[in-house]
Amino acid sequence: MEAATRYANSGGVSIAYQVNGEGPLDLVFVPGFVSHVELLWDEPVVARFLRRLASFSRLIVFDKRGQGLSDRPADPPTLEDSMGDLRAVMEAAGCDRPAIFGISEGGPMSILFAATFPDRISSLVLYGTYARMVQAPGFPCGIPNDALDRWGEMMGREWGGPVGVPLWAPGGDGDPEFERWWARLLRQGTSPAGAIALMELYREIDVRAILPTIRVPTLILHREDDRVVPVRQGRYLAEQIPGARYVELSGDDHLAMVGDQDALIDEVEEFLVGSRRAHEPERALTTVLFTDIVGSTERAAELGDRRWRDLLERHDAMVRQQLDIHRGREVKTMGDGFLATFDGPARAIRCACAIRDELWGIGVEVRAGIHTGEVELIGDDVSGMAVNIGARIGALADRGEVRVSSTVKELVVGSGLEFAERGEHTLKGAPGEWRLFAVEA
Repeated sequence: MEAATRYANSGGVSIAYQVNGEGPLDLVFVPGFVSHVELLWDEPVVARFLRRLASFSRLIVFDKRGQGLSDRPADPPTLEDSMGDLRAVMEAAGCDRPAIFGISEGGPMSILFAATFPDRISSLVLYGTYARMVQAPGFPCGIPNDALDRWGEMMGREWGGPVGVPLWAPGGDGDPEFERWWARLLRQGTSPAGAIALMELYREIDVRAILPTIRVPTLILHREDDRVVPVRQGRYLAEQIPGARYVELSGDDHLAMVGDQDALIDEVEEFLVGSRRAHEPERALTTVLFTDIVGSTERAAELGDRRWRDLLERHDAMVRQQLDIHRGREVKTMGDGFLATFDGPARAIRCACAIRDELWGIGVEVRAGIHTGEVELIGDDVSGMAVNIGARIGALADRGEVRVSSTVKELVVGSGLEFAERGEHTLKGAPGEWRLFAVEA
């Protein structure tokens, strides 16, 4: 569903945005800490979240100035800058009194916009956000100042990797594919200095005084064990905004897309359109294949940007050629690997082995994981337990190894393929122990 990225002009600053869906109402999604309108679609969990919002709205997503594909001025934006950017996006997208959905750090600006321009929006939805981030005299709801110090130190020390996943998205902690995507989102969304500057800005943001002036219909959502913004912040907002509806959700993920996203979006949909639809996703039995270049980070550093890019292009072309030969369907690329589906596990195995052997010839080592199970079909994408299991099997594979689940091994009996035992493993998020096997060359 990902739409073309376009740009709005906000006082000479270009703000990247996308419009998805054709629902009866306009919904502007105001992002939190870091965003990148194109990379958001690369993580299945996040893509599913956005598709669900777009199923009942005309969804507008954008990158704040200083982030993602928007221009990056030297200083972090003030609330006034951000309100101007939001107005520019609304005008460029042709919004007619949209609903505003502000999450996390995007909440204070959304609150101020709703109070300042009540005639420009229809309603306000807030998730996991606050009026003031840190504690102050008479305001114990905030977090201690030194917590921001620790976060800033962590950002400076660990930026480049999946920094903060256990804090922002504990539901993705230990998931190799999610962690890889998160690290990439942060790297391409902003810089270490940009992230630290945002932390400093959070100390100063304070919109408590204008909460009682909000007159648009408001929904406030907060997870009860949020590890970044304590639930008392959501309760405070509900107490101060006249007539606000407050819903406390279970879970400890701060990132809205992780955890029980359906419970969250059901509340948003009911609030905005007056009802919740039953969501029965289309499902199918399929075989998923994950491939991954071994040691890609080290190899990229060794070769340099240009030579690494050339090598990746050859890699991609060779993988796609084998997918065509073996009737596989490319779902998407993930930087240095592929996710593909097949209607038969034997073809998936033979394709993975061919990819491994072909790439060996150009000095590229890959590993692969294969699993067969029921997947959820979301447009051209796939998600669900079977996809997660395939990703985790791939992450456990050794160099040059094609590793499969016992399900796959049992389904290819009589095919002539042979396997070596790789023992039982616990796969995060999957019940029980899983016996895994390596395809013998």
